[in-house]
Amino acid sequence: MNHVEKVRFFYESILSEHLMDEVPHYVSDQCAIRTGDKIIPVGIEGMKQHMIEVRQTYPDLKMLITAQYCDGDYVISEFIMEGTHQGEWLGMKPSGKKLCITGVNIDKVLNGKIVEHGGAANTFEALFAAKIICPAP
Repeated sequence: MNHVEKVRFFYESILSEHLMDEVPHYVSDQCAIRTGDKIIPVGIEGMKQHMIEVRQTYPDLKMLITAQYCDGDYVISEFIMEGTHQGEWLGMKPSGKKLCITGVNIDKVLNGKIVEHGGAANTFEALFAAKIICPAP
């Protein structure tokens, strides 16, 4: 698999099917999260923990990659995530509502594994649309 195929398979299959034992085949032990100019080392175990926590909020989470772009070692993926809000998140009680969250991931792939992950998800827009949160009056 090339970088683009590997990243797509990771999100659409490994993440969506919660195949935790497969994570080390797609994520480097040196994996880091990029948030702006900050780099946070997480490794394989940190990525697994993130997947577990997301799954606690959205147990039926599925991710679909709608477009991808590759520039050298970087793969940019536009996505749609769908899942039912079944777990508490940021103090919000479970609503039982199905959410559709769009976003973009930026992954750096070296030697066939994700070594850096970043991106943005339109979570608050989905929460507004589902009336889980409301704008202040």
